[in-house]
Amino acid sequence: MNYAIIGTGKEGQALASAFARKGIEVAIASRRPVEALAPVAKAIGPTIIPKSLKDAVKADMVLLVVPFGTQKEVAKAAESWQGKVLIDVTNAYGVAPEELGNLPSSVVISQAFPGAKLVKAFNSLSAEVLAQDPNVQGGKRVVFLSSDDAGGAAQVAALVEQLGFAPVQLGKLAEGGLLIQARGKTWAQLIFQDFVKFQ
Repeated sequence: MNYAIIGTGKEGQALASAFARKGIEVAIASRRPVEALAPVAKAIGPTIIPKSLKDAVKADMVLLVVPFGTQKEVAKAAESWQGKVLIDVTNAYGVAPEELGNLPSSVVISQAFPGAKLVKAFNSLSAEVLAQDPNVQGGKRVVFLSSDDAGGAAQVAALVEQLGFAPVQLGKLAEGGLLIQARGKTWAQLIFQDFVKFQ
């Protein structure tokens, strides 16, 4: 399984540092040229590989960490999304529900990536918290997941564990997934909630 993070803002860099902490190779890409990403990658660690958007989206699992509304631009970079796992780390805060056709924002994101197994994850933690060691006083920091694809959710849960976090499944996007999806100018109940799971 190979990985790519699309988006190199604070959240994207925090996720890259989570991969670096475990020595897992991950590509990073954005709308900026590869050369501009080299210093960012170097500052995070040797397993962070800057790539062009077109090359990065060839990964099996893609973490989408771009501003909501720019997803179509990313989607166009791949010839096909069939069978890929797409982790939606976006937040549609400030986007009116009517603009989304009153659908959960992740459902709108999934429409831009036909054939991908979309899983909502990592978006409920701030970049600052995500960048910290997920081991907290003998427990593990929780990452909530939601998906309409059980297979994709299981693959992302495995990655969450590999990165040292504790995955907690919330069910489908339009059900438990609404707890981690902003609506209009309201943050959902579980966004920015920092939970720790003890075995």
